[in-house]
Amino acid sequence: MRLPNWLRPAFAVVALLVATAPAKSDEVNAAVAANFTAAMNRLVPEFERATGHKVVASFGATGKLYAQIKNGAPFDVLLAADDEHPKKLAQENLAVAATRFTYATGRLVLWSAKPAIVDDRGTVLHNGEFAHLAIANPKTAPYGSAAEQVMRKLGVWTRIEPRLVQGENIAQTFQFISTGNASLGFVALVLSVFAIAGGESDYYGVGVFGVVVD
Repeated sequence: MRLPNWLRPAFAVVALLVATAPAKSDEVNAAVAANFTAAMNRLVPEFERATGHKVVASFGATGKLYAQIKNGAPFDVLLAADDEHPKKLAQENLAVAATRFTYATGRLVLWSAKPAIVDDRGTVLHNGEFAHLAIANPKTAPYGSAAEQVMRKLGVWTRIEPRLVQGENIAQTFQFISTGNASLGFVALVLSVFAIAGGESDYYGVGVFGVVVD
């Protein structure tokens, strides 16, 4: 089940070429949103075999990668978790506007590494039967901002905020939950799927918190 439209913060998952990076024919420096870490690690070897080019990927929160590019970091391409930061870079002449495109769609989910904590109605958010809930930093990570929007719309933000554990990016947020430092949290669906496939977890909560990111 998806959230109703008024509860679905949507944002594009966008890539574009960075204008400030010096061109190198044999190496590509990529700034990659943390939610795309697992997928990127699988794609890079295939890309390198097919093209002969080496990829040097730097992962982090989209907001922090944006700040690094503004400060002159030598990236060739940005794979962001939203459309706002790529748009800003293009407007500031720090990226090639014509290269901006949506490379994927994402989904925000409420996830736990433990069974019977998350259901498809988000009951746990209302009954508060948990010690800590993890989200990415809403100021720098689009998935964190989306998580805050969802909880505010549900009317639980004020009650849950004191128990939040914030990760610098969505990958660190996922770590907090998978290691038990937080009972549950909002993460990118792709991270929970890779965890299940890798045997790290057998349970994840999808359903009412399937926030479409496109």
